[in-house]
Amino acid sequence: MIRTLDLSFAELDAEADAWAWRLEAAGIRRSSRVLLMVRPGLPLIALCFALFKTGAVPVVIDPGMGLRGFLRSVRRTGPEFLVGIRPAVVLARLFRRSFAGLAGMVRVGGGERISDLDTNRPAPFAPAPTRADETAAVLFTSGSTGPAKGVVYTHGMFEAQVRMIREAYRIEPGEVDLPMLPVFALFNPALGMTTVVPEINPSRPATVRPENILGAIRQFGVTNSFGSPTLWRKIAAAARVRGERFEGVRRILMAGAPVPPGLMAVMREVFPKAELHSPYGATEVLPVSTIEAAEVLGETAAATLAGRGTCVGRPLEGVRVRIVAASRDPLPSWNEARVLPAGEVGEVVVHGPSVTRSYDRLPEATARAKIMDGEEVWHRMGDLGRLDENGRLWFCGRLVEAVEAEGAVFHTDCCEAVFNPHPAVARTALIGWSDAAGRLHPVLAVEPERGHHPRWRTGRLGLAGELRALGRQQPQTEPIRRFFFVRSFPVDVRHNAKIHRLALARRLAGKTPLEVS
Repeated sequence: MIRTLDLSFAELDAEADAWAWRLEAAGIRRSSRVLLMVRPGLPLIALCFALFKTGAVPVVIDPGMGLRGFLRSVRRTGPEFLVGIRPAVVLARLFRRSFAGLAGMVRVGGGERISDLDTNRPAPFAPAPTRADETAAVLFTSGSTGPAKGVVYTHGMFEAQVRMIREAYRIEPGEVDLPMLPVFALFNPALGMTTVVPEINPSRPATVRPENILGAIRQFGVTNSFGSPTLWRKIAAAARVRGERFEGVRRILMAGAPVPPGLMAVMREVFPKAELHSPYGATEVLPVSTIEAAEVLGETAAATLAGRGTCVGRPLEGVRVRIVAASRDPLPSWNEARVLPAGEVGEVVVHGPSVTRSYDRLPEATARAKIMDGEEVWHRMGDLGRLDENGRLWFCGRLVEAVEAEGAVFHTDCCEAVFNPHPAVARTALIGWSDAAGRLHPVLAVEPERGHHPRWRTGRLGLAGELRALGRQQPQTEPIRRFFFVRSFPVDVRHNAKIHRLALARRLAGKTPLEVS
């Protein structure tokens, strides 16, 4: 049996009040920038709401991006206070130049309740009268295709997100959620859901022990859960080995990378009464669209496996999606964007109540990512996609990862989906590779399933031949005849699901792929 610390909503509110008084005593006020460095669990949730009560601006940076990237992000965002665990305080003292703007630090202990200790505090804490257009938080992107950037959120955007998530997924008060991305736990108090904090390393989520997640679902009657396809693949595989089924789960959200139709089919076996949703969005705008497994398996899976992209559903209420001609140049105004008709692949742009207006202290990045239409802001997702005749959005890959070679443009998600169903393949990554003459070619990097990595050249040639045969069946993959076999791909720190294809291409640049005629 898992040992737990249980809090009611009233006790959580008292905990947030206790922290708010402590933060105010440390000098933290409305609009103060506060770098938050605590472990997932009670302190993270209580401190975030305490900061909102004070009107301060929490700054949240992914812990696994690496020391250099982390310190660069700290310097750029310029926090005035640090609220963190002991290693965070030590880090700030070791790298004083990166933390030069700090006016104070508040050290956070483990998971103890400080509301039990602060017996003399006044209560309750009166929340600051913040406005809808006032900065509420700075949340950093994962940096999966470039340096991580701080995204400026307002209180109005958070309110819109809560409303959209509640309505899109019909979430009811009293449900029990197990969020496998720590920041998602912050929505639960506003949604009336109980939060079960999973045993997971936020810096390396893919190292999760599936039995811990399955045990938590069983013990606490979890009805809702969010996680990346990489996590659910491991968890579902472990449940199938044990012959376990979880009929109490109502809803599972899988995001962070495209969800293969095969994974949805497996998840249906393990969670037979759950709605399996794949939402689409980004740190800069969330959520955008969503699709459920029944629609995928019944209508869109065949097109995905034929290389037409991954359907990510219809835009949510109040969200508008357009496809514009792909460009790597800024588009200052909507008049400079060329909108494409249904069926054509271009860059996905989004407008809606949760679209952020800017990056933090990065005017050039903001100019590249936003299109102004009068007072309205459209966000350029940096993704390639298309809209079908039913208004559904199809994801085709990242714009910067598309491979222009041999007189054609190869879209990563479209090409990889053709090869991924091979039983010996865990996943694939399309990259550009230059030969000795400097000619660029589309090459498929292959991460085989555990135990299926061919040790000898004959085995690699055999598997490459089978993949080549799959590729010949579709026009967009027919030209792909070169293959690398890689034991593991570099992935993003947030979900451990997005493949760093550009980094992988650099790693393989000096090597020679297997070529199959």
